[in-house]
Amino acid sequence: MATSEVQTVNTGADKAKLAVAVALLLGAFVAFYLLAAQGALAQWGALIVGVLAAVAVFGVSESGKQLVAFGRDSWRETKKVVWPARKEAIQMTAYVFAFVVVMALFLWLTDKTLEWLFYDLILGWRK
Repeated sequence: MATSEVQTVNTGADKAKLAVAVALLLGAFVAFYLLAAQGALAQWGALIVGVLAAVAVFGVSESGKQLVAFGRDSWRETKKVVWPARKEAIQMTAYVFAFVVVMALFLWLTDKTLEWLFYDLILGWRK
């Protein structure tokens, strides 16, 4: 049984890494717009380098390591899923469509019945 204990330890160095990552990301966007006169290659190069640097700094922080671990665990759990066969998936899709059609007809019939009841019988507005 997995424990739901959460341990959050934010050191000053970890917070500094996150701040540097955010600064690099903002710097990449600023460089992209400031290098408009130099051409598209310089713009996109600065943006890509800045974003990659921000991702690298984030990756070495504790939050980045936790995100990578979460991604690995999620991928591992996805591999454990038993996916339905094609025939079963088509059958379930058909059941859902049939249910939607039946509910749509039911709601339409209910709406028309209430409309007839209130407007024609009680209020007499449609005569």
